[in-house]
Amino acid sequence: VFMNTLIISLLTIAITFPAPIIFALMLNEVRNQRYKKVIQTITYLPHFISWVVLAGLLRTLLSPVNGVVNDLIVAFGGQKISFLMEKDWFRPIVVMSSLWKNIGWGSIVYLAAITGIDPTVYEAADIDGAGRFRKIFSITVPSILPVITIMFILRMGEIMNGGFDQIVNLYNSFTYSVGDILDTYAYRMGLEKNDYGYSTAITLFKNIIGLGMVLLTNYITKRLGGEGVY
Repeated sequence: VFMNTLIISLLTIAITFPAPIIFALMLNEVRNQRYKKVIQTITYLPHFISWVVLAGLLRTLLSPVNGVVNDLIVAFGGQKISFLMEKDWFRPIVVMSSLWKNIGWGSIVYLAAITGIDPTVYEAADIDGAGRFRKIFSITVPSILPVITIMFILRMGEIMNGGFDQIVNLYNSFTYSVGDILDTYAYRMGLEKNDYGYSTAITLFKNIIGLGMVLLTNYITKRLGGEGVY
């Protein structure tokens, strides 16, 4: 359970932490304001939908009986796959569905940081002949780096949170060995088996590790010359 939590969390951080940053940088380059607002609305929407609804949608899309994804696989000459019952597919589905749900909402902080950059800096870069990519890597990214650092430190504090709502609505007995995390394990021990002391100990263990990761990441960041949360 500990290893499942760690693996799922690290995979999720590796994919879903940089994705909103990249998305915000790309969205900032869109000049058509109507198109930009449409993209923002579409990408923000999944954040406001509960995992109960999204899990039901995923089950429908990935169903081996009448799911759209499997229909496409068969149309291209492949064999149907029981995605949510296959151990090899469960973790990638968890990571990608988390990305789908949170990429738009996560980009808000970085878009706000980008809007705070002095426009005259970009004007000076234009005079010097800098292109879009040069301005992104020489102005935008360094300017929002303190925000990125703080968000990363806070995200590391959630390293033992594999995503209870998401996992509990997606996993099943076939994927326990790769999908059971500390949160779902504590839930089963506490509410299903009434072992409240053990469940509390699991949660305390998880929170202590999270606090330790925040302190460690903050210390390393400050030692490297960056900004910490304190």
